[in-house]
Amino acid sequence: MLTKEFGDTDVSRAGRWRDYYQLTKPGVVRLLVFTAVVGMFLATPGMVPWDVLLFGSLGIALASASGAAVNHVFDQRVDAAMARTSNRPLPTGRVSERDALAFAFALGIAGLGILALLVNVLTAALTFVSLIGYAVIYTVYLKRATSQNIVIGGAAGAAPPLLGWAAVQNEVSGYALLLFLIIFTWTPPHFWALAVARKREYEKAGIPMLPVTHGEQVTKSFIVYYTILLVIVTLLPYLTGMSGRLYLSGAVLLGGGFLYYALRLKRAPGNDTAMNTFAYSISYLTALFSFLLLDHYIPVIWPQ
Repeated sequence: MLTKEFGDTDVSRAGRWRDYYQLTKPGVVRLLVFTAVVGMFLATPGMVPWDVLLFGSLGIALASASGAAVNHVFDQRVDAAMARTSNRPLPTGRVSERDALAFAFALGIAGLGILALLVNVLTAALTFVSLIGYAVIYTVYLKRATSQNIVIGGAAGAAPPLLGWAAVQNEVSGYALLLFLIIFTWTPPHFWALAVARKREYEKAGIPMLPVTHGEQVTKSFIVYYTILLVIVTLLPYLTGMSGRLYLSGAVLLGGGFLYYALRLKRAPGNDTAMNTFAYSISYLTALFSFLLLDHYIPVIWPQ
């Protein structure tokens, strides 16, 4: 009997930890931290100092997780109305609103404290602005106020490579802003593809996503337009001398793939194509930043 009780307690604790882990949106945070780390390496011709790499990554990860947890709190009623999110910890009552806010606050204080004390104040300040932009301005206001919510609010999600650059250089340069611009331009076609697939859920939840307010065909056209703009923007690292031919080759191939999916989505009905486009967009950004990182070091042994 005692063994069973202890076993049940262990299972309960494991489930509770999983719920809190889910509040941090770990998949999103991993992608954000990856782009931040790439920003760190691009900011220096050599290796990133180990303390900046460790504490910078940790601080940005904790702050991003804090913003994600706040998003869960403010979106719990919306999440409850959508099949995709109805099983999240807050809509199901597995985690209380008070506990989620306390968890988010603790993560945010820890992340910003690490950045301010162990990296630099500029990175901490920029991270704080990004955190407020996502957790408050986007989640509380923009998401419910305008169909252009993801365009305007995308600035917060585009910040990590700029934060990584600032962690190393303690300044914001034109190249860092170029990395920011790439993700800023990528965000609308990435998220609108998901919004097309989940149109009815957003409509039911009362969120004015573009497919809800302007229809699927208009949204699909905008996905094509933004994808073309993204392809152009991703050529800028090569055209400005930031990156070389290896990156250029990757950017052109990946951009061609994204445009293929966008055009296919424009012509095809149904949710499968929209979700495939959404999935490709995530792989696209990961691969694009991987090419940026590889190109940064490979030219040493592969002359241009």
